[in-house]
Amino acid sequence: MPYLDSVEELLEAKEGEHVQFKEAKNRFDFGEAARCCCALANDGGGKLVFGISDKRPRSVVGSRAFEQPERTRMGLIDKLKINVDFQLFTYEEKRVLVFDVKSRPIGMPVLYEGVAWIYDGDTLCPMPEDMRRRIYDEIGTDFSGKICEGATFDDLDETAIENFRSNWIEKSGNKQLATRSRHQILIDCGAITDSGVTYAALILFGKNEALTRFLPQAEIVFEYRSSEASGPANQREEFRVGFFACYDRIWELVNLRNDKQHYQEGFFVFDIATFNERVVREAILNAVSHRNYQFGGSIFVRQFRDRLVVESPGGLPCGITLDNILDRQLPRNRRIAEILSLCGMVERSGQGMNLMFELSVQEAKPLPDFAGTDDFFVSVTLNGLIIDKAMLSVINKISERGGNLLATEDFLTIDALYHERPLTEKMQARLNRLIEMGIVEHIGRKKYVLARSLYAATGKTGVHTRRVGLDRDTNKELLLKHIRQNNEVGTPFKELQQVLPGLNRNQIQDLMKELKKGGKVFCEGRTSAARWFAIN
Repeated sequence: MPYLDSVEELLEAKEGEHVQFKEAKNRFDFGEAARCCCALANDGGGKLVFGISDKRPRSVVGSRAFEQPERTRMGLIDKLKINVDFQLFTYEEKRVLVFDVKSRPIGMPVLYEGVAWIYDGDTLCPMPEDMRRRIYDEIGTDFSGKICEGATFDDLDETAIENFRSNWIEKSGNKQLATRSRHQILIDCGAITDSGVTYAALILFGKNEALTRFLPQAEIVFEYRSSEASGPANQREEFRVGFFACYDRIWELVNLRNDKQHYQEGFFVFDIATFNERVVREAILNAVSHRNYQFGGSIFVRQFRDRLVVESPGGLPCGITLDNILDRQLPRNRRIAEILSLCGMVERSGQGMNLMFELSVQEAKPLPDFAGTDDFFVSVTLNGLIIDKAMLSVINKISERGGNLLATEDFLTIDALYHERPLTEKMQARLNRLIEMGIVEHIGRKKYVLARSLYAATGKTGVHTRRVGLDRDTNKELLLKHIRQNNEVGTPFKELQQVLPGLNRNQIQDLMKELKKGGKVFCEGRTSAARWFAIN
């Protein structure tokens, strides 16, 4: 069941469509909601509905549960590490809240407080161990979780381990981690097992000598190029050490040549970095987490004056495409992903990729570009130049209206509308919410535009008038054409509503007033007997 257009779709939902109904007239326990969402995610995703009775015939009872649904959504994402969205409906003056829960990643069950919940009929229960094993087997053996024969604890770098420990303490708030030995820290995070040192341990904590001996392809190469000319880079550094030992250094190199772009809003001047730190770090983290370490070749971070390219060997994981990259996640290296998740460097939910797109829109920069990605390499280009500073004014105004309540798809919808690009099905599903927030206007027959007040913030009210005006003229021509075709008997108002089903009664009446004032049509009769005629 995709994004919903109406409550009626829920009332007619068939059994087996992964929908759970809760009346919750007043409140609902967050923990119980999290367990429900966890179970839905483990069964391929679904919807948790508040305000509709579970028993047939279903009825809308209304719910006051989770009166701040965005805060609840963020809480669910934090606890479950999966994507969750929500929709709000008003049906006969009763509130209906729907949480849309995405499917678990391939090869990984979703946990809540350490338990993988599932539904047995309508009853929540822990996932059986054999089911968990089958899920882990979906993507075959995790290379990063394999034991590296011959590697020992002495092959791991103390500085890298301490960097990880500091991040883990900061993320978890567990001060007891500071008292544990380095060896125990690596056991606790799964980098070391009773069987030995994993490849994940080498990739994240390994010394140069150990990586050169056991896994030489676990290397990150940084290059700075001042031009597109071939030949040696202006600066090049190679990092064949544990990732926790070089992660900050790579960002430092990028930041050495990170020009500021000036943007003025009224009397205030802001500086926006060409390369956003969070976006760059996420791109590098994705490369380390998802590259294929069984392929030869290094990860390359190539910086130019106005763009940065991150390339990693191995292509996209099976089941992941450029079309679903924001919705589906497959951790190619599960052990690495789990360790990075412990210390807050990546989210198992894939929110890092979403963040890259959101921040690009918010800074009025082009979206991350995956051109050049194929079966053997993943390439992502981060274009750092602001393409339209007026867009920054739009984003500022949107932030004043609750920009923190917007999901990734909302930002992508805003970006598409501003640049007059076609809307995808997912974007169209966000329109009602954006209209309610005063960000988008419905101008007729499946036509939408950013609100006039947002264009006013950019000094481009003329663009708003052009877009609205063009559509308005088209709608009037459609109405006039229909009236002319029925001029012998006249056209009742209800037929005009059929011509433009995307407009409400008042909007069509306004168009008819304009046609009448322009001498194009006249009306005979009153109320339901009224008929419209064209003036030839």
